[in-house]
Amino acid sequence: MHQTEQFANTLRDLSAIVNEVDFQQRGYHCEVMLSSSTVREFARLMYDLKYYLVFVSAVHVEPAIDVVYQFAHFTSPSRVVARLPVDADGTVPTICDIFQGANWHERETKDFYGVVFRNHPYLKPLILSEEDVDLKPLLKAEGKVKERSEVSWQLPEPEESAEPETSEPGPEKS
Repeated sequence: MHQTEQFANTLRDLSAIVNEVDFQQRGYHCEVMLSSSTVREFARLMYDLKYYLVFVSAVHVEPAIDVVYQFAHFTSPSRVVARLPVDADGTVPTICDIFQGANWHERETKDFYGVVFRNHPYLKPLILSEEDVDLKPLLKAEGKVKERSEVSWQLPEPEESAEPETSEPGPEKS
């Protein structure tokens, strides 16, 4: 079994939805959809496999805000993007005790999107002031939020040939 296949199967064992993608097109090798019940186990796995956290951010889409994580490997060319829909109460589990670098990323995501990271040890505003606690500058205005499928990668449409196809046979060449 190829290493990428083995990695994808390990992620599927976590009940995650895993899609291997074209790195040349997207800039990463694997896309993973997580749930709140699997994100911490996923983060521990990434840590154990010697991945490092590149960033944590969010995307405001319908039906819920998605927290987005990107990981890269220290010694092999491998990038993984993971998405986690925010729970109905506006929270997700923290991973800052697994990846220390997530601390600031999670605080910034709370500042800009209002996502609360459960059990984060110091979820104080990082960029915005204490007075701006209700300001969420990256949330979309009512009616402007797109569906997740509208902002997700789609397969390219097949190109149409330059010559129209005809059902009539052409002249025979000798």
